[in-house]
Formats: sequence, structure tokens, C-alpha cells
Amino acid sequence: MTYRVVQWSTGNVGRRTLRSIIARPELDLVGVWVSSAEKAGRDAGELAGLDREIGVTATQDAEALLALRPDCIVHTAMADDRLMEAVEDLKTFLRAGINVISSSPVFLQFPYGTLPDEAIAPIVEAAEAGGASLWVNGIDPGWANDWLPLLLTSGSERIDKIICSEVMDYSTYDNPKVLFDIMGFGSALDELPLLLQPGVLTLAWGSVIRQLAAALDIELDSVTQHFERLPATEELKVGSHTIAEGTAAALRFQVHGVSKGREILTLEHTTRLHPDLAPDWPQPAGKGCYRVEVQGEPDYILDLQLYSNGDHAEAGIVGTAARLVSAVPAVVAARPGLLTAMDLPLTTGRGLVS
Repeated sequence: MTYRVVQWSTGNVGRRTLRSIIARPELDLVGVWVSSAEKAGRDAGELAGLDREIGVTATQDAEALLALRPDCIVHTAMADDRLMEAVEDLKTFLRAGINVISSSPVFLQFPYGTLPDEAIAPIVEAAEAGGASLWVNGIDPGWANDWLPLLLTSGSERIDKIICSEVMDYSTYDNPKVLFDIMGFGSALDELPLLLQPGVLTLAWGSVIRQLAAALDIELDSVTQHFERLPATEELKVGSHTIAEGTAAALRFQVHGVSKGREILTLEHTTRLHPDLAPDWPQPAGKGCYRVEVQGEPDYILDLQLYSNGDHAEAGIVGTAARLVSAVPAVVAARPGLLTAMDLPLTTGRGLVS
């Protein structure tokens, strides 16, 4: 069976989802939406960084793409600074009867308990009205802290605590808006960026904690957040930006699921702009990794290293994109509504072995 797909945006993740769609024999790219006039009219192959044309031209005409009635939209538009607008976009697609796979807003990967019921209901209603499905995922939040830890727990006789970590050097991560506007790198330590405003961490990554709890039948008392920031010890260059000595250059945060007064589920990020910073904080395997620790009987520690052309940050983007695209057949076949990782069967890459 062939699935007709529209790619929605061609930024960091969208460029890679576009490549994955083009590479997969079961998918037929029928349209590409772009946010800028500069990209409109260009061939999808060019926007994906390929050395050939695909014959599909990018457009800013959203209505024309919806009129194509694709089986699925792969939506990777930036939503961190426009959450409600992004949710409205998703609802529009769903009401049009089009299945949607998205990388954001990340709290929709498992919103139950994180969002109030009245915020979730309109999304579910839009999906059911259109007879379509919505699935939000990626690598983090995504398969590095949903399926990966749950797979390990299947080999557990007893589970005492689970810690899912991202330990990364972000100096090669090509997303200035995220690094400097949202995460606050390069700013004064007493200036709280968007990511560290009260409740934001538990909104974004609390969904990870609550999904693990639901899958493992754990009743949570609360979900809490904690963070630390450290300054640059000397001037740093990150892309075209200069990080002044004394400004924020390392961030460590945790989101904890508390049950019976004990932190039993933890999502942790340790992010540096130079590998020498914060030497006492967790260190990665290789240049960057996703780590899953299951404490119990037995203890498991799994370090997942990832590289794309030698770069771990780009590999995380590729892993996010490929995960979304791999799920197209399963999401199209799923019941209408808002899906979570636990609603999908095992999905794999298809027809990609050379």
C-alpha cells in the first residue's frame, strides 16, 4: 500500500523528515508547505539537500495542500514559541480528515494529567469529527524515553527507579532560537529564559513521566522540576554567536515523578556548550548520548550513542525525523483520536537496507 504524504515545514527536523519520506518506497510525497517566500517554488529535493529534483514544488498555500486530501501530514513546524497557534493548525488538519504526525507541541505526546481535560477535549473532538488520528513524538520526548525504557522494564523482576537522560554537548546544534531564546544560553544567570519559567519543564517533559507511570501502572503523587545553570569560564563561540564569560553555558534539569513520597521516575537533561564545563555533572558516552537507567532487579544501564557524519546533535535530528516518518502507516491505520506511543504497534524502517 502507498500512503500520500504532505511535509509541513522544512526547518531542521522538516528537512530530514522530507528526506525520509522521499527515501521510503511506501510513501508518496504529494506536497510541501513552507513558511517563507524564499523557499516557495523550490523543488522538494533541493529543500531536502538532495542532488536531484523530486518534481514536487513547495508552497505557502495551506488550503491547496489540504485540498489534496493526503493520507497524512508530517508536521514539524516550530511550536515552542507559538504553542496555541500550532495546536489550532493541528486541529484544522484533523477536521479536514487528514491524519497528522507531529514533532510538536511536545506535551501532546501524552497530555493526560499534564493538561486539563478541557484543553485536550477540543483536539480529540477535531480528530473524531474528521475521522483522523494525531500522534506527537520524536526522540525526546519520544522513543528515547517511551519505548526504550519500557522495553528494558520488560526484563525486570523488580523496578525501584527509572532515570531517562539526555547528556549532550549542544555547541553544534544549529537552532539559535532554541539555544538562546528558549534555553537562555549566553544570558545572565539571573535572567530566566522561557524553558525555565515556572511550570514549563513539567509541561514539556512531565508528559514523559506521566506516560511511563501510566504504562507501568504507577500512581503519582506529583510531578516536580529542578534545574541548575553554570556560567562559561571563558568566552565561547557557538556558530555565529559569542557566549561571554560568566553567562549561562551549561544547564542541568530534572523532572521527577513522585510516588508515595519518593522520586521513582526521572527525566534529566545535562546540556553543555563545551565538554569541559560542569565536570561533576553526568558525562556522556561518546560525544553525546541518551541514557536509560532502571534500578531494581537486575539493574540496567543503557547508553545510546548516535552520530550523523560524526555529529551527535545532527543525529538526534535525524532520529527524531525518521521516527515520525516510520510511523505513517501505523498512524493512518489507527483509530481516530489522539494517540500515544502505547497505542501504536512496533514500527520499523522499511525498505531502507542497501
